[in-house]
Amino acid sequence: MKSSAHSAATFASPVGKFSESEILQAFVPLLEEHNRWAGAQPGNLVEMTVGPGDDCSVLSMPASQLVFTTDTQTEGQDFRRQWNSGDTTTGYDVGWKAATQNLADVVSMGAEPITLLVSLSTPPDIPLQWLKDFARGLTDSCRKNGAERCSISGGDLGASTEISVTVTAVGRCAGAPLLRSGAQVGDVVAIAGELGTAAAGFAVMEYSQGFSIDDLENRPGHILRAVQAQQRPQTPMRNALQAVGVAHAMMDISDGPVRDAQRIAQASKVSIHLETELFRADIAQLEPVADWLTARSQTQEFSLSTATRWVLSGGENHGMLACFPADTPLPKGFRAVGRCERTHPDSVFVDGKVPSDKGWDHFLAE
Repeated sequence: MKSSAHSAATFASPVGKFSESEILQAFVPLLEEHNRWAGAQPGNLVEMTVGPGDDCSVLSMPASQLVFTTDTQTEGQDFRRQWNSGDTTTGYDVGWKAATQNLADVVSMGAEPITLLVSLSTPPDIPLQWLKDFARGLTDSCRKNGAERCSISGGDLGASTEISVTVTAVGRCAGAPLLRSGAQVGDVVAIAGELGTAAAGFAVMEYSQGFSIDDLENRPGHILRAVQAQQRPQTPMRNALQAVGVAHAMMDISDGPVRDAQRIAQASKVSIHLETELFRADIAQLEPVADWLTARSQTQEFSLSTATRWVLSGGENHGMLACFPADTPLPKGFRAVGRCERTHPDSVFVDGKVPSDKGWDHFLAE
């Protein structure tokens, strides 16, 4: 690994050929480089006195409220290395998505992410290059999602029968955290970020079949964008932080607007009423994806109403759902999709009706 002439061949070798220390030497420098860069950003939030490589990382920060979250991606459950369509999920994709979904949870509380802890378990046949790409996906997600000052302070590396990555994220609140329980009767329900494109991307990769490499690269732009949204979602971090001090409640849209609105409704003891017409632009951009899939899937049926289902019930875009006072202008990037009412608390209605499709649930069949 010391010779650049042999680096390409080295990184193509499976991780089972290396010791744990050799594996760490391959990608930890990428994280250290990012941490030096993050620490140099103006107004840095935390000083890392001990970074990756010890039993624990050590952070020094001013007195403040901290928020913590953790999330896991597991091969076969959350992604496939090889999809039915021929698309592949790379180490970069896994790293990017692992960071993004945790950054989204932190900022939905009105906090700025300050550090990530990453636990990665991998089969021994994974190429070493995959781990380098994974590290780069983590750091690029932080930078491109607006968390430039967020470091990656440590974690764990282990062997397993499938790829599994767990990220713990820490954020700092300048004031009181935004909770799901703060929505009030009369609030405007608003959303920031994309809706439905990640669900559409999953459908493209799962249900379209038999593509060659050239076919994959030459798919229409709206198909490529949907796949990108599933593999490398982006969260509207800067818009979310502008909602701090204005919104009564906010959360990350992980499982679709309907299911996540239900969570706010139950926590806040209000009813939330969504209007399909206010999602019309989101739905319209996905109708061509549903039409494209109709001609290419042998196992599923798709229609224009599928686009509506992707938007209202599809998750993993990691946009923001927030409730704002009715007399306050919405922060930049947010658009109104409904309102909070007093009658039938704990409930969500779409166009005045209880929706039949509740959104994603990890333990219930769709």
